[in-house]
Amino acid sequence: MADAKVIPFDDDRSRTGASPRPVRRRPGTGRRKGAAEAVAVREVPVGAVPGQPDREQPGGSAVGAAGAAGAGTAGTGATRETGPVRNAADGGRGAAGEPPVADSDGYGTRGGPGAWDRRLAGGLAFLRRRLTGDYEVDEFGYDKELTDQVLMSLVRPLYEKYFRVDVKGIENIPSDGGALVVANHSGTLPLDGLMMQIAVHDKHPAGRHLRLLAADLVFVLPVINELARKAGHTLACSEDAERLLQQGEVVGVMPEGFKGIGKPFSDRYKLQRFGRGGFVSTALRAGVPIVPCSIVGAEEIYPMIGNAKTLARLLGFPYFPITPTFPWLGPLGAVPLPTKWTIQFGEPIPTDGYPPEAAEDPMLMFNLTDQVREQIQHTLYKLLVQRRSVFF
Repeated sequence: MADAKVIPFDDDRSRTGASPRPVRRRPGTGRRKGAAEAVAVREVPVGAVPGQPDREQPGGSAVGAAGAAGAGTAGTGATRETGPVRNAADGGRGAAGEPPVADSDGYGTRGGPGAWDRRLAGGLAFLRRRLTGDYEVDEFGYDKELTDQVLMSLVRPLYEKYFRVDVKGIENIPSDGGALVVANHSGTLPLDGLMMQIAVHDKHPAGRHLRLLAADLVFVLPVINELARKAGHTLACSEDAERLLQQGEVVGVMPEGFKGIGKPFSDRYKLQRFGRGGFVSTALRAGVPIVPCSIVGAEEIYPMIGNAKTLARLLGFPYFPITPTFPWLGPLGAVPLPTKWTIQFGEPIPTDGYPPEAAEDPMLMFNLTDQVREQIQHTLYKLLVQRRSVFF
């Protein structure tokens, strides 16, 4: 036993003079060139502060203890070469408030240089797909990738910072399968539809996409037509709506139409007529639930105090609004007021329990239409009572 060699636990044979044992590696797992230089980032024990005696750091007690045990022994002058270590307790920051340390593959933590590299690479890949035509568009013209990465990103600052939309009852929209969301319409310009679309996508646990049914005027305007198609909007007709619902999509409709967004400010939050109940017939044929939706805050963005009907007829518009700022301030008058919005999705009304011929029953359609309208109106009054201020 006198001539036995003692090998330390960490198998550092360079310290004892023993010949190193060959290392076996599986094919494809060899070290990259220059990996040794990348590993030796800090020659200090883990958990120690440079220039100060070794001590445990907050959130890294276990790692610090292992560093103290694996560091060089007293009198040998050896130090432990540590690779990049991230402290999970402080969000990836090192000791004493050091900046995030990059991973060994070159990508950093959130907000580090690696995150920007990934964003740049993703943006370049997106541009390459757009230029080469390597993207998908459905039969209605909906471009999911463009909508998620560009169109919604352009409108999201209005949703989050300007109107500060508060969403309630988002869990009433099913996680899968078709559903028909029926909402009130207001605001002179149809910004409420865009805010509702972002609310469903950003707040729903399943990240669902809302396919809005738009009026025919939207699809005759030169630029708006293409953007609306790309964003998933389609013509407000029962055939397109039924096809989307049968495909398992969430479809949004605002039955008030131009009567809702073009009503005077004195009639704010008073629902207009819901048409002839065509949306109820569509939901009955598809067998999907109807989800009432109430939007508060859109009525005040453009207080409509007048309507230039003659000018509207000349331009081919359903109305030409006159507000306290438009047209008196020119383009500046088109800036909406920064009101505080609330969007609440109510309890769904099931339709799958009715027989197939129920879609042709006028009395049933009338009753369901009136039920949806009353539920939206009641929720609007309740939200108005709870609201403390239009802007805050």
